[in-house]
Amino acid sequence: MNDDSQARSRREILKIGAAAGLGAAAAGLGLGAERRVTGEARSRFRAPALGSVRVGFVGVGGMGSAHVRNFLNIDGVEVKAICDIRPAHAERARKWVLEAGQPGPALYTDGPRDFERMCGTEDLDLVLTATPWEWHVPVCLAAMRNGKHAATEVPAAMTIDDCWALVEAAEKFGKHCQMMENCCYDRIELMTLNLVRQGVLGEVLHAEAGYLHDLRDVKFSNQGEGLWRRDWARKLNGNLYPTHGLGPVAQCLNINRGDAFDYLVSASSPARGLHEYAAATFGPDSPQARERFVLGDVNTSLIKTRLGKTIILIHDTNLPRPYTRINLVQGTKGLAHKWPDRIYIEGRADKPHQWDDFRKFAEEFEHPLWKAIASRGEGRGHGGMDYIEDYRLVQSLLRGEPLDQDVYDAAAWSAVVGASVKSVAGKGRPVEIPDFTRGKWKTNPPLGIVEA
Repeated sequence: MNDDSQARSRREILKIGAAAGLGAAAAGLGLGAERRVTGEARSRFRAPALGSVRVGFVGVGGMGSAHVRNFLNIDGVEVKAICDIRPAHAERARKWVLEAGQPGPALYTDGPRDFERMCGTEDLDLVLTATPWEWHVPVCLAAMRNGKHAATEVPAAMTIDDCWALVEAAEKFGKHCQMMENCCYDRIELMTLNLVRQGVLGEVLHAEAGYLHDLRDVKFSNQGEGLWRRDWARKLNGNLYPTHGLGPVAQCLNINRGDAFDYLVSASSPARGLHEYAAATFGPDSPQARERFVLGDVNTSLIKTRLGKTIILIHDTNLPRPYTRINLVQGTKGLAHKWPDRIYIEGRADKPHQWDDFRKFAEEFEHPLWKAIASRGEGRGHGGMDYIEDYRLVQSLLRGEPLDQDVYDAAAWSAVVGASVKSVAGKGRPVEIPDFTRGKWKTNPPLGIVEA
Protein backbone atom coordinates (compact mmCIF):
# COMPACT_ATOMS: atom_id res chain seq x y z
CA MET A 1 0.00 0.00 0.00
CA ASN A 2 1.47 3.41 -0.96
CA ASP A 3 1.57 6.46 1.31
CA ASP A 4 -1.54 8.03 -0.26
CA SER A 5 -3.54 4.83 0.23
CA GLN A 6 -2.35 4.52 3.80
CA ALA A 7 -3.38 8.12 4.45
CA ARG A 8 -6.85 7.56 3.00
CA SER A 9 -7.26 4.35 5.02
CA ARG A 10 -6.20 6.09 8.20
CA ARG A 11 -8.62 8.98 7.67
CA GLU A 12 -11.46 6.57 6.96
CA ILE A 13 -10.78 4.80 10.27
CA LEU A 14 -10.77 8.08 12.15
CA LYS A 15 -14.11 9.01 10.57
CA ILE A 16 -15.53 5.68 11.73
CA GLY A 17 -14.30 6.41 15.25
CA ALA A 18 -15.89 9.83 15.24
CA ALA A 19 -19.18 8.42 14.03
CA ALA A 20 -19.03 5.79 16.78
CA GLY A 21 -19.61 8.46 19.38
CA LEU A 22 -16.43 9.88 20.85
CA GLY A 23 -18.29 12.88 22.24
CA ALA A 24 -17.70 16.59 21.95
CA ALA A 25 -13.96 16.28 21.39
CA ALA A 26 -14.37 14.27 18.21
CA ALA A 27 -17.25 16.49 17.13
CA GLY A 28 -14.96 19.49 17.33
CA LEU A 29 -16.60 21.50 20.11
CA GLY A 30 -13.88 21.06 22.72
CA LEU A 31 -15.77 22.95 25.42
CA GLY A 32 -17.50 20.62 27.87
CA ALA A 33 -19.76 21.50 30.76
CA GLU A 34 -18.05 22.54 33.97
CA ARG A 35 -20.03 20.18 36.15
CA ARG A 36 -19.04 19.34 39.69
CA VAL A 37 -19.27 15.83 41.06
CA THR A 38 -20.28 15.01 44.60
CA GLY A 39 -17.92 12.08 45.22
CA GLU A 40 -14.97 12.12 47.56
CA ALA A 41 -11.69 13.11 45.98
CA ARG A 42 -8.59 11.06 46.76
CA SER A 43 -5.45 12.38 48.40
CA ARG A 44 -2.09 10.80 47.46
CA PHE A 45 -3.80 7.66 46.21
CA ARG A 46 -1.86 4.41 46.56
CA ALA A 47 -2.71 1.17 44.80
CA PRO A 48 -1.48 -2.21 46.09
CA ALA A 49 2.15 -2.89 45.19
CA LEU A 50 2.67 -5.15 42.18
CA GLY A 51 5.10 -8.03 41.83
CA SER A 52 5.51 -7.10 38.17
CA VAL A 53 3.81 -4.64 35.83
CA ARG A 54 1.95 -6.46 33.07
CA VAL A 55 1.32 -3.85 30.41
CA GLY A 56 -0.66 -3.55 27.21
CA PHE A 57 -0.01 -0.79 24.69
CA VAL A 58 -2.59 0.91 22.48
CA GLY A 59 -0.98 2.74 19.57
CA VAL A 60 2.66 1.85 18.86
CA GLY A 61 3.59 4.40 16.23
CA GLY A 62 5.92 7.27 17.18
CA MET A 63 5.64 7.83 20.94
CA GLY A 64 4.01 4.45 21.46
CA SER A 65 7.01 2.64 20.05
CA ALA A 66 9.31 4.72 22.26
CA HIS A 67 7.33 3.68 25.34
CA VAL A 68 7.46 0.00 24.35
CA ARG A 69 11.24 0.06 24.01
CA ASN A 70 11.66 1.96 27.27
CA PHE A 71 9.42 -0.44 29.20
CA LEU A 72 11.40 -3.39 27.84
CA ASN A 73 14.50 -1.87 29.44
CA ILE A 74 12.96 -1.46 32.91
CA ASP A 75 13.13 -4.30 35.43
CA GLY A 76 9.81 -5.75 36.53
CA VAL A 77 7.90 -5.16 33.29
CA GLU A 78 6.08 -7.75 31.20
CA VAL A 79 4.74 -6.57 27.85
CA LYS A 80 1.68 -8.78 27.38
CA ALA A 81 -0.42 -7.14 24.65
CA ILE A 82 -0.09 -4.75 21.70
CA CYS A 83 -3.01 -2.99 19.99
CA ASP A 84 -2.71 -0.93 16.81
CA ILE A 85 -4.87 -0.40 13.72
CA ARG A 86 -1.74 -1.06 11.62
CA PRO A 87 -0.75 -4.73 11.84
CA ALA A 88 2.78 -3.92 10.67
CA HIS A 89 3.34 -1.63 13.67
CA ALA A 90 1.97 -4.24 16.05
CA GLU A 91 4.23 -6.89 14.55
CA ARG A 92 7.23 -4.57 14.84
CA ALA A 93 6.53 -4.07 18.54
CA ARG A 94 6.06 -7.83 18.99
CA LYS A 95 9.51 -8.37 17.47
CA TRP A 96 11.05 -6.01 20.03
CA VAL A 97 9.39 -7.92 22.87
CA LEU A 98 10.73 -11.23 21.57
CA GLU A 99 14.20 -9.75 21.13
CA ALA A 100 14.07 -8.67 24.79
CA GLY A 101 13.60 -12.29 25.79
CA GLN A 102 9.93 -12.08 26.72
CA PRO A 103 7.12 -14.24 25.32
CA GLY A 104 5.36 -12.81 22.30
CA PRO A 105 2.51 -10.48 23.29
CA ALA A 106 -1.06 -10.92 22.08
CA LEU A 107 -1.82 -8.65 19.13
CA TYR A 108 -5.06 -6.70 18.68
CA THR A 109 -5.34 -5.20 15.20
CA ASP A 110 -9.02 -5.70 14.35
CA GLY A 111 -10.11 -2.10 13.84
CA PRO A 112 -10.03 1.13 15.82
CA ARG A 113 -11.97 -0.17 18.84
CA ASP A 114 -10.09 -3.44 19.33
CA PHE A 115 -8.55 -1.94 22.46
CA GLU A 116 -11.89 -2.67 24.15
CA ARG A 117 -11.42 -6.38 23.49
CA MET A 118 -7.85 -6.19 24.78
CA CYS A 119 -8.92 -4.43 27.98
CA GLY A 120 -11.72 -6.91 28.52
CA THR A 121 -9.81 -10.14 27.92
CA GLU A 122 -6.14 -9.64 28.81
CA ASP A 123 -4.79 -10.02 32.35
CA LEU A 124 -3.03 -6.66 32.60
CA ASP A 125 -2.03 -4.22 35.32
CA LEU A 126 -1.56 -1.19 33.07
CA VAL A 127 -2.82 0.02 29.69
CA LEU A 128 -0.83 2.83 28.06
CA THR A 129 -2.22 4.69 25.05
CA ALA A 130 -0.28 6.79 22.55
CA THR A 131 -3.03 7.33 19.99
CA PRO A 132 -4.55 10.41 18.34
CA TRP A 133 -6.04 12.75 20.93
CA GLU A 134 -9.66 11.76 20.44
CA TRP A 135 -8.94 8.20 21.56
CA HIS A 136 -7.15 9.00 24.84
CA VAL A 137 -10.27 9.12 26.98
CA PRO A 138 -12.03 6.08 25.45
CA VAL A 139 -8.94 3.91 25.95
CA CYS A 140 -8.37 5.08 29.54
CA LEU A 141 -12.02 4.54 30.45
CA ALA A 142 -12.01 1.04 28.93
CA ALA A 143 -8.88 0.19 30.90
CA MET A 144 -10.19 1.39 34.26
CA ARG A 145 -13.63 -0.18 33.77
CA ASN A 146 -11.85 -3.50 33.28
CA GLY A 147 -9.67 -3.19 36.39
CA LYS A 148 -6.48 -1.84 34.82
CA HIS A 149 -4.47 1.25 35.63
CA ALA A 150 -4.42 3.71 32.74
CA ALA A 151 -1.74 5.97 31.28
CA THR A 152 -2.08 8.25 28.30
CA GLU A 153 -0.03 10.51 26.13
CA VAL A 154 -0.77 14.23 26.21
CA PRO A 155 -3.17 15.92 26.48
CA ALA A 156 -5.25 13.50 28.51
CA ALA A 157 -8.56 14.99 27.30
CA MET A 158 -9.79 17.69 24.95
CA THR A 159 -12.90 18.76 26.87
CA ILE A 160 -13.63 19.62 30.48
CA ASP A 161 -16.36 16.99 30.52
CA ASP A 162 -13.85 14.35 29.52
CA CYS A 163 -11.44 15.56 32.21
CA TRP A 164 -14.20 14.93 34.75
CA ALA A 165 -14.88 11.52 33.20
CA LEU A 166 -11.27 10.44 33.83
CA VAL A 167 -11.39 11.68 37.43
CA GLU A 168 -14.71 9.98 38.14
CA ALA A 169 -13.58 6.67 36.62
CA ALA A 170 -10.29 6.64 38.53
CA GLU A 171 -12.13 7.25 41.81
CA LYS A 172 -14.95 4.80 41.08
CA PHE A 173 -12.72 1.90 40.05
CA GLY A 174 -9.82 2.63 42.42
CA LYS A 175 -7.25 2.91 39.65
CA HIS A 176 -4.44 5.23 38.66
CA CYS A 177 -4.83 7.36 35.54
CA GLN A 178 -1.62 9.18 34.65
CA MET A 179 -0.93 11.57 31.82
CA MET A 180 2.58 10.86 30.54
CA GLU A 181 4.00 14.39 30.63
CA ASN A 182 7.63 13.69 29.82
CA CYS A 183 8.71 17.34 30.05
CA CYS A 184 8.37 17.17 33.84
CA TYR A 185 11.46 14.97 33.73
CA ASP A 186 13.77 17.05 31.56
CA ARG A 187 17.01 18.13 33.20
CA ILE A 188 16.43 21.88 33.64
CA GLU A 189 12.81 21.37 34.68
CA LEU A 190 13.88 18.88 37.36
CA MET A 191 16.68 21.17 38.55
CA THR A 192 14.26 24.11 38.69
CA LEU A 193 11.87 22.07 40.83
CA ASN A 194 14.78 21.23 43.14
CA LEU A 195 15.69 24.92 43.41
CA VAL A 196 12.08 25.71 44.30
CA ARG A 197 11.87 22.98 46.92
CA GLN A 198 15.11 24.16 48.52
CA GLY A 199 13.75 27.73 48.73
CA VAL A 200 16.50 29.18 46.57
CA LEU A 201 14.06 31.17 44.41
CA GLY A 202 11.99 32.29 47.41
CA GLU A 203 8.22 32.21 47.16
CA VAL A 204 7.25 31.43 43.57
CA LEU A 205 4.78 34.03 42.31
CA HIS A 206 4.78 33.76 38.53
CA ALA A 207 5.63 31.39 35.70
CA GLU A 208 5.74 31.48 31.92
CA ALA A 209 5.50 28.41 29.73
CA GLY A 210 4.34 27.20 26.36
CA TYR A 211 4.70 24.94 23.39
CA LEU A 212 6.24 26.92 20.55
CA HIS A 213 7.18 24.47 17.83
CA ASP A 214 6.96 24.76 14.05
CA LEU A 215 4.77 21.76 13.17
CA ARG A 216 3.68 22.78 9.68
CA ASP A 217 5.49 19.95 7.93
CA VAL A 218 4.22 17.47 10.55
CA LYS A 219 0.62 18.60 10.19
CA PHE A 220 0.72 18.25 6.40
CA SER A 221 2.57 14.93 6.37
CA ASN A 222 0.82 11.92 4.80
CA GLN A 223 1.87 9.72 7.71
CA GLY A 224 2.04 9.84 11.51
CA GLU A 225 0.48 12.87 13.15
CA GLY A 226 -0.19 14.40 9.75
CA LEU A 227 -3.10 11.98 9.36
CA TRP A 228 -5.05 13.52 12.23
CA ARG A 229 -3.45 16.49 13.99
CA ARG A 230 -4.28 19.08 11.33
CA ASP A 231 -7.97 18.22 11.69
CA TRP A 232 -8.02 19.85 15.11
CA ALA A 233 -6.83 23.15 13.61
CA ARG A 234 -10.02 23.17 11.56
CA LYS A 235 -12.24 22.61 14.62
CA LEU A 236 -10.87 24.41 17.68
CA ASN A 237 -9.35 27.81 18.42
CA GLY A 238 -7.44 27.93 21.68
CA ASN A 239 -4.47 26.25 23.34
CA LEU A 240 -4.74 22.70 22.01
CA TYR A 241 -1.48 21.38 23.49
CA PRO A 242 -0.83 23.02 26.85
CA THR A 243 0.80 20.40 29.06
CA HIS A 244 4.42 20.24 27.85
CA GLY A 245 5.02 23.75 29.11
CA LEU A 246 2.38 23.87 31.82
CA GLY A 247 3.13 20.63 33.66
CA PRO A 248 6.62 21.46 34.97
CA VAL A 249 5.73 24.98 36.14
CA ALA A 250 2.47 23.72 37.68
CA GLN A 251 4.54 21.42 39.87
CA CYS A 252 6.73 24.35 40.92
CA LEU A 253 3.57 26.29 41.84
CA ASN A 254 2.14 23.33 43.81
CA ILE A 255 -0.97 23.08 41.67
CA ASN A 256 -3.36 20.55 43.28
CA ARG A 257 -0.89 20.36 46.18
CA GLY A 258 -1.19 23.63 48.06
CA ASP A 259 -2.70 25.76 45.32
CA ALA A 260 -5.06 25.25 42.38
CA PHE A 261 -5.93 26.84 39.06
CA ASP A 262 -8.78 29.33 39.43
CA TYR A 263 -9.56 30.75 35.98
CA LEU A 264 -7.97 31.77 32.69
CA VAL A 265 -8.41 34.36 29.99
CA SER A 266 -7.30 33.53 26.47
CA ALA A 267 -6.93 35.21 23.08
CA SER A 268 -5.70 33.99 19.70
CA SER A 269 -4.08 35.72 16.75
CA PRO A 270 -5.48 35.30 13.23
CA ALA A 271 -4.93 31.97 11.44
CA ARG A 272 -2.47 32.43 8.60
CA GLY A 273 0.43 30.00 8.91
CA LEU A 274 -1.10 26.71 7.77
CA HIS A 275 -2.80 28.21 4.72
CA GLU A 276 0.32 30.06 3.58
CA TYR A 277 2.45 26.94 4.08
CA ALA A 278 -0.02 24.82 2.11
CA ALA A 279 -0.22 27.30 -0.75
CA ALA A 280 3.57 27.56 -0.98
CA THR A 281 4.18 23.82 -0.63
CA PHE A 282 1.33 22.22 -2.57
CA GLY A 283 0.17 25.10 -4.77
CA PRO A 284 -2.48 27.81 -4.28
CA ASP A 285 -5.18 25.67 -5.93
CA SER A 286 -4.33 22.45 -4.08
CA PRO A 287 -6.86 20.72 -1.80
CA GLN A 288 -4.60 21.51 1.14
CA ALA A 289 -4.59 25.24 0.34
CA ARG A 290 -8.39 25.21 0.13
CA GLU A 291 -8.73 23.97 3.69
CA ARG A 292 -9.99 26.53 6.19
CA PHE A 293 -8.42 26.74 9.65
CA VAL A 294 -9.86 28.31 12.78
CA LEU A 295 -6.91 27.74 15.12
CA GLY A 296 -5.15 31.06 15.70
CA ASP A 297 -1.45 30.84 14.96
CA VAL A 298 -0.50 32.14 18.41
CA ASN A 299 -2.72 31.60 21.42
CA THR A 300 -1.88 33.36 24.69
CA SER A 301 -3.58 32.45 27.95
CA LEU A 302 -3.21 33.98 31.39
CA ILE A 303 -3.99 31.62 34.27
CA LYS A 304 -4.72 32.86 37.78
CA THR A 305 -4.40 30.47 40.74
CA ARG A 306 -6.48 30.33 43.92
CA LEU A 307 -3.58 31.92 45.84
CA GLY A 308 -3.22 34.71 43.28
CA LYS A 309 -0.17 33.41 41.40
CA THR A 310 -0.02 33.89 37.62
CA ILE A 311 1.02 31.80 34.61
CA ILE A 312 1.42 33.02 31.03
CA LEU A 313 0.92 30.11 28.63
CA ILE A 314 1.51 30.21 24.85
CA HIS A 315 0.63 27.83 22.02
CA ASP A 316 2.37 28.48 18.68
CA THR A 317 2.70 25.61 16.19
CA ASN A 318 1.73 27.06 12.79
CA LEU A 319 4.49 29.60 12.15
CA PRO A 320 8.23 29.44 11.38
CA ARG A 321 10.12 29.54 14.68
CA PRO A 322 12.79 27.68 16.67
CA TYR A 323 11.52 25.36 19.39
CA THR A 324 10.97 26.51 22.97
CA ARG A 325 8.84 25.70 26.02
CA ILE A 326 10.00 28.92 27.77
CA ASN A 327 9.93 27.42 31.32
CA LEU A 328 10.38 30.57 33.39
CA VAL A 329 9.78 30.29 37.14
CA GLN A 330 10.00 33.54 39.12
CA GLY A 331 10.16 33.91 42.88
CA THR A 332 10.89 36.57 45.46
CA LYS A 333 14.63 35.73 45.48
CA GLY A 334 15.30 35.04 41.83
CA LEU A 335 14.20 33.25 38.69
CA ALA A 336 15.14 30.31 36.50
CA HIS A 337 14.66 30.27 32.75
CA LYS A 338 15.12 27.70 29.98
CA TRP A 339 15.75 28.49 26.28
CA PRO A 340 18.33 29.80 26.88
CA ASP A 341 19.30 28.02 30.11
CA ARG A 342 19.97 30.82 32.56
CA ILE A 343 19.33 31.76 36.15
CA TYR A 344 19.48 34.77 38.45
CA ILE A 345 19.61 34.38 42.23
CA GLU A 346 19.83 37.55 44.25
CA GLY A 347 22.99 37.60 46.36
CA ARG A 348 24.55 34.68 44.49
CA ALA A 349 24.85 36.11 40.98
CA ASP A 350 28.31 36.87 39.61
CA LYS A 351 27.11 40.38 38.79
CA PRO A 352 23.96 42.22 39.91
CA HIS A 353 21.12 42.26 37.36
CA GLN A 354 22.89 39.81 35.02
CA TRP A 355 22.07 36.22 34.22
CA ASP A 356 24.28 33.30 35.23
CA ASP A 357 24.56 30.04 33.32
CA PHE A 358 22.52 27.22 34.85
CA ARG A 359 25.65 25.06 34.91
CA LYS A 360 27.05 27.19 37.71
CA PHE A 361 24.53 25.57 40.07
CA ALA A 362 24.33 22.10 38.52
CA GLU A 363 26.61 20.38 41.02
CA GLU A 364 24.68 21.81 43.98
CA PHE A 365 21.12 21.54 42.67
CA GLU A 366 21.09 18.76 40.08
CA HIS A 367 17.95 16.73 40.75
CA PRO A 368 18.82 13.35 42.34
CA LEU A 369 16.52 11.52 39.92
CA TRP A 370 18.43 12.93 36.96
CA LYS A 371 21.75 12.11 38.60
CA ALA A 372 20.75 8.54 39.24
CA ILE A 373 19.19 7.38 35.99
CA ALA A 374 19.61 9.94 33.20
CA SER A 375 22.45 7.87 31.77
CA ARG A 376 20.08 4.91 31.33
CA GLY A 377 17.84 7.04 29.15
CA GLU A 378 20.51 8.23 26.73
CA GLY A 379 19.30 7.64 23.20
CA ARG A 380 15.84 6.60 24.43
CA GLY A 381 13.85 9.67 23.48
CA HIS A 382 13.98 13.43 24.06
CA GLY A 383 17.34 13.46 25.80
CA GLY A 384 16.44 10.82 28.38
CA MET A 385 13.32 12.33 29.89
CA ASP A 386 11.05 9.75 28.21
CA TYR A 387 12.88 6.92 29.95
CA ILE A 388 12.78 8.63 33.36
CA GLU A 389 9.05 9.20 32.95
CA ASP A 390 8.40 5.53 32.18
CA TYR A 391 10.79 4.38 34.91
CA ARG A 392 9.02 6.45 37.56
CA LEU A 393 5.60 5.09 36.61
CA VAL A 394 6.82 1.50 36.82
CA GLN A 395 8.60 2.06 40.14
CA SER A 396 5.53 3.69 41.67
CA LEU A 397 3.35 0.75 40.65
CA LEU A 398 5.85 -1.83 41.89
CA ARG A 399 6.20 -0.06 45.25
CA GLY A 400 2.56 0.86 45.71
CA GLU A 401 3.41 4.57 45.97
CA PRO A 402 1.47 7.65 44.83
CA LEU A 403 2.28 8.70 41.27
CA ASP A 404 4.32 11.81 40.53
CA GLN A 405 1.42 13.02 38.37
CA ASP A 406 -2.03 11.74 39.26
CA VAL A 407 -5.44 11.89 37.61
CA TYR A 408 -6.13 15.33 39.11
CA ASP A 409 -3.00 16.69 37.42
CA ALA A 410 -4.04 15.05 34.14
CA ALA A 411 -7.44 16.73 34.41
CA ALA A 412 -6.30 20.18 35.56
CA TRP A 413 -3.49 20.53 33.04
CA SER A 414 -5.63 19.22 30.17
CA ALA A 415 -8.66 21.34 31.12
CA VAL A 416 -6.79 24.33 29.70
CA VAL A 417 -7.76 23.07 26.23
CA GLY A 418 -11.50 23.38 26.76
CA ALA A 419 -11.24 26.48 28.95
CA SER A 420 -9.06 28.35 26.44
CA VAL A 421 -11.39 27.48 23.54
CA LYS A 422 -14.32 28.78 25.55
CA SER A 423 -12.49 31.99 26.51
CA VAL A 424 -11.41 32.71 22.94
CA ALA A 425 -14.96 32.19 21.72
CA GLY A 426 -16.14 34.62 24.42
CA LYS A 427 -13.69 37.35 23.37
CA GLY A 428 -11.30 36.68 26.21
CA ARG A 429 -13.81 36.42 29.02
CA PRO A 430 -12.62 34.61 32.17
CA VAL A 431 -13.38 30.89 32.26
CA GLU A 432 -13.19 28.85 35.44
CA ILE A 433 -10.87 25.85 35.55
CA PRO A 434 -12.66 23.31 37.74
CA ASP A 435 -11.15 22.17 41.02
CA PHE A 436 -10.99 18.46 40.23
CA THR A 437 -9.63 17.77 43.74
CA ARG A 438 -12.83 19.23 45.29
CA GLY A 439 -10.83 21.13 47.91
CA LYS A 440 -8.16 18.52 48.60
CA TRP A 441 -5.55 20.89 47.14
CA LYS A 442 -5.68 22.81 50.41
CA THR A 443 -4.22 19.89 52.38
CA ASN A 444 -2.38 17.81 49.76
CA PRO A 445 1.39 18.04 50.35
CA PRO A 446 3.61 19.36 47.54
CA LEU A 447 5.39 16.91 45.26
CA GLY A 448 8.69 16.10 46.94
CA ILE A 449 12.12 15.54 45.46
CA VAL A 450 11.70 11.93 44.44
CA GLU A 451 14.72 9.70 44.00
CA ALA A 452 15.39 6.60 41.92
